[in-house]
Parts: sequence; C-alpha cells; structure tokens
Amino acid sequence: MRVLKYAILGLLNRHAMTGYDITKEFNHDLAEFWHAKHSQIYTELKKLFEEGLVTYDITISGEVLEKKLYSITEPGKADLIEWLKDDAQIGKTAKDVFRVRMYFCDFIDMGTRIELLTSQRNQHQQRLNELNQTKQQYTARPDKYSHRFGDYMLLEGAIMREQGLIDWCERCIQYCQE
Repeated sequence: MRVLKYAILGLLNRHAMTGYDITKEFNHDLAEFWHAKHSQIYTELKKLFEEGLVTYDITISGEVLEKKLYSITEPGKADLIEWLKDDAQIGKTAKDVFRVRMYFCDFIDMGTRIELLTSQRNQHQQRLNELNQTKQQYTARPDKYSHRFGDYMLLEGAIMREQGLIDWCERCIQYCQE
C-alpha cells in the first residue's frame, strides 16, 4: 500500500500545493506519524500525475523560477475517499532502536541502563513540552468538520504517547533501582 500516495492526496484535497509545500508539511504536522524524504515526495507526485490523480499548473516565481502547483483531480478525490473509508487492520509495531537495546540490557551494567533510560525520559519530556507548546495554538477543540480537527486529534495522541513513554522510562528506572 502506498500510504505516501494518500498522504499527498489528502494534503492536495485541502488545497493546491507545490512539492516544496508538501515537503514542509512532512517536516511539520505529518512528522508526528509519517515521514518522507524530499526525493520520495517528488517521485510519488510524478506517479500520481501519470495515474491522473493529480494535475499541475506551472507558476513563475521571481523572474525565471518555474514551480509546479499541484491539484487533486476528481479521480484522485474518489481514490482518496475510498482509501479513507477502509477499516484497515492494526499494523505491526514500529521499529524502535532503544527498545531493542533495552531488550538486551542484561549485557550492560545497571548504571549504564539507568543513564540510558534517564536520557530517553528526558528526550521524551522535551518532546512532550514541544507538543504542549504546539497545543497552545488551540484555544478550544476545533469544529469536528474542520481540517484542523484531525490535526488536533493527532496532537492529542502524540501528547499521550510521549507521556506514556515518560511513564514507562520512569517505571523502568525504578525497577533498576530496586
């Protein structure tokens, strides 16, 4: 399944964007749950154009710089809506290097274990602080029919995820100290 395809179609369903604008979204809001490299995005845009799911207009920026402004087509919208309605099975657990290290923590001394867990806790705390700061842009929960509602729900999930990881690190530190 080409999830990147549908992430791009979803963005273009909101409004027309350049490849650069799409890349910025993957470095900002979408970064909480999906990532893509600049090269992947442009490769996918080319495929979407060839499939007739997006179109583009050439715009001029400055005196000579040409930019492609991508828009979703009606077949692209139909494909996106069909995909959005699919009740997919839960995916496999994401790869996590730190958890693999902790799985084999019996090979390292207790002091190093606690240092690693403390470092992870602090990193997740920093990320939680950033997410809570982002949440301050919302004075209230957005209307459930606005495009910001999905952003808000994912922000809430990211905050809960980070808090859960902080709690897990703290519990593991306690286990090591007992």
